[in-house]
Amino acid sequence: MSFWDGLWRGRSMDFESGSAATNSIELTKRHPTVSLNKQGAATGNLRVNLSWQMRTSDIIGKQRGGSGLLRHPFKMFQPDVVQAHTQGVVNVDLDLGCLYEMVDGAKGVVQPLGSFFGSLNAPPYVKLSGDDRFGSPSGETIYVNLDHRESIKRLLFFAYIYDQTPAFDRTHAKVTLYPSNGPRIEIDLDERQPQARSCAVASLENVKGELVVRREVKFVYGFQAELDRLYGWGLQWGRGYKAKAGGG
Repeated sequence: MSFWDGLWRGRSMDFESGSAATNSIELTKRHPTVSLNKQGAATGNLRVNLSWQMRTSDIIGKQRGGSGLLRHPFKMFQPDVVQAHTQGVVNVDLDLGCLYEMVDGAKGVVQPLGSFFGSLNAPPYVKLSGDDRFGSPSGETIYVNLDHRESIKRLLFFAYIYDQTPAFDRTHAKVTLYPSNGPRIEIDLDERQPQARSCAVASLENVKGELVVRREVKFVYGFQAELDRLYGWGLQWGRGYKAKAGGG
């Protein structure tokens, strides 16, 4: 197979995946909620993914005229400088966390900070797949075992910047919920809040047996304790630290 055939195949595959990617629900201010029950998606594992990339408006010269491509046509084959969640460019470490409250009154948090990774097959039935600090395009993921939905009262998914300069205004972050069935649910963190360190992104609430996802997108200038006060969780918070990368 020639180089050009491979290139053409790759581009056609991109178009095919792009058409499939339209199977989604975007939660907005005007349409902030969706019922997982009505989507037939209230069972199995719910995957919640946080990913981000630098805003294209911050890439100097990236959008400056197509004339550059005419002068240097092979530039179209060069990969973009900025990949999703590339720390070397954005210099920001976004983390994904989840506050949980169970029907029996138990409360807590699942997050990388403090190594609270949770559990999928035991309470709280919420588990973080790991702390991604290495520029992976996949971002970070939390799993929720909805087969135990009767034990879950409410969840609050949030993103925060651990120890670097606040840069929510420089990154285009998105949280995507992938139910076991039906379309994925997308929530963009599309408000410019340059000094914010945390953002409540989405809630999942058990309302008389119906699982309702709600867009929150509320930025705060503090950390988890401020989100706690905003949503009335009532936990005690102290300074936490991450384990060093590489285990030491």
